[in-house]
Amino acid sequence: MTDAAVSRSPAISTFERYLSVWVILCIGAGIALGAALPDFFKLVASAEVAQVNLPVAVLIWLMIIPMLLKIDFGALGQVRQHVRGVGVTLFINWAVKPFSMALLGTLFIGWLFRPLLPEAQIESYIAGLILLAAAPCTAMVFVWSNLCEGEPNYTLSQVALNDLIMVFAFAPLVGLLLGVASITVPWNTLLLSVVLYIVVPVIAAQILRRSLLASGGQPALDRLLATLAPVSLVSLLTTLVLLFGFQGEQILAQPLVIALLAVPILIQVYFNAGLAYWLSKRFGVAWCVAAPAALIGASNFFELAVAAAISLYGLNSGAALATVVGVLVEVPVMLSVVAIVKKTRRWYEAAAS
Repeated sequence: MTDAAVSRSPAISTFERYLSVWVILCIGAGIALGAALPDFFKLVASAEVAQVNLPVAVLIWLMIIPMLLKIDFGALGQVRQHVRGVGVTLFINWAVKPFSMALLGTLFIGWLFRPLLPEAQIESYIAGLILLAAAPCTAMVFVWSNLCEGEPNYTLSQVALNDLIMVFAFAPLVGLLLGVASITVPWNTLLLSVVLYIVVPVIAAQILRRSLLASGGQPALDRLLATLAPVSLVSLLTTLVLLFGFQGEQILAQPLVIALLAVPILIQVYFNAGLAYWLSKRFGVAWCVAAPAALIGASNFFELAVAAAISLYGLNSGAALATVVGVLVEVPVMLSVVAIVKKTRRWYEAAAS
């Protein structure tokens, strides 16, 4: 991206500048409300189809539709210019991340932290971590890419490609790493998640985009995007309150276990994000692609991971808890990765020039 393009980028608002503060406050509010109003959050959590929570799905629509409105499907062919970025992300998602998590889980949970954890759940915890890493993120990636001004056409293309690969590769990959002959993949959850989080919002956004451009041109679209911008962030924060509220009692009841399970997840996120970012620089990938490539390479499709863990090991298993910890750390950790790639932009572009 040129300097001129950078200068035309919209200035960050005061609300966005202190997003990390709002995130911390929402995490605290979610935990407190979940502990104080467990019945309410259980009711909200029960509003699901195929283990996909519908209130969270609606909030994700509100988060990503404004971002999808920016995508011109006529320009999707330009993603061929970013084939190296696509290659880097595919390599991280499918050849590095699941295997690195298996190694980290065995090292930390199976060895270093073993004396501090319930012995009967050790293998189950490791399985949950592997399930988490084997499913690359889908919908939330649009949020991270938007926050770091990533190339939207690349992001959409990469997410669509990951979804397609996941349908065929998730089961055999997890089966290989868990050492079992076959696994029960919650196909209804996988397919419904893709439809709800990708297909429906993409179609809705494109219908709205074309309607606005036909009636009022680019100025009408720009006005709507300006209006919807706060909606995305508020929806993100509301999602945080819900997710942490769902697990408020669990967090307060098992703080040490959750903290220990978070360690390999944190290391894995920063390792894979850093590796994707470094490889992108080595292969001359533009920063507007390298930034979302790092984020896509590091984040997880936690809805599928949680559903698969419950299907395989049960609701109260260590595997289910490990995937839930992935949910808990996803947003704050990915926000920190967004901050890192944005702060290193000048270094990246100077090194690439």
